[in-house]
Amino acid sequence: MAGVLILGGRSDIGGEIARRVAPGQDIVLAARGTHGMEGVEGRLRAAGARSVHLLDFDAADFPSHTGVVERAIELAGPLELAVVAFGILGDQQRAERDASHAVDIATIDYAAQISLLTLVSQRMHRGHIVAFSSIAGWRARRANYVYGSTKAGLDAFCQGLADKLHGSQVGLITARPGFVIGSMTEGMKPAPLSVRPADVAEAVVGCIARDARRGKPRSRTVWIPRALQCLAWVMRLVPRPIWRHMPR
Repeated sequence: MAGVLILGGRSDIGGEIARRVAPGQDIVLAARGTHGMEGVEGRLRAAGARSVHLLDFDAADFPSHTGVVERAIELAGPLELAVVAFGILGDQQRAERDASHAVDIATIDYAAQISLLTLVSQRMHRGHIVAFSSIAGWRARRANYVYGSTKAGLDAFCQGLADKLHGSQVGLITARPGFVIGSMTEGMKPAPLSVRPADVAEAVVGCIARDARRGKPRSRTVWIPRALQCLAWVMRLVPRPIWRHMPR
């Protein structure tokens, strides 16, 4: 593997993935401001990373995206793993009152992600891109429909991008985890089949490792945990009058 780019260097999941692939790798952690990143940098070096670079990155600054990707390549070399791990949960109740907040959620969780996914897919010649959908996008719920709608849109985009990459040396891993117990959801009651960042990272890195053994990356969608896929199909069958009262 050559360069590794984590877009969302403060992300729990991004950090767990970086730590698992760190040995011998040149890693770029792109985050909004590099302050307070010393601990993450130190853990990656301790895990065996050959080099760790910190890069200031503002997902909402679309004109800067091209420069961020190009700078990452300058620092780490040709990318063979790009993880798009940034995002915000937002406040559903606020978004219902404040249209600008709803747009902020859509900007970070959808528009900015398709911008970066497009850019890295254009510049990568082999390896894997990782994007994060969610069970929240499978069927939008009244309790978090703004966030859920961004994940639904991102999931559809990833399906198309995966088809575009078919036959190439670049594979797109679209992770569909359930409720992730981490810093983004701190204080919230975990949902059934909840997972932790380490569980998500383990599933993603496992896909990368299997592709390495077979000698070619491939695109796939990964439910985390696997049992979540069965629950998702059941969710499709719940009548609308009941569904609109489902909790987050």
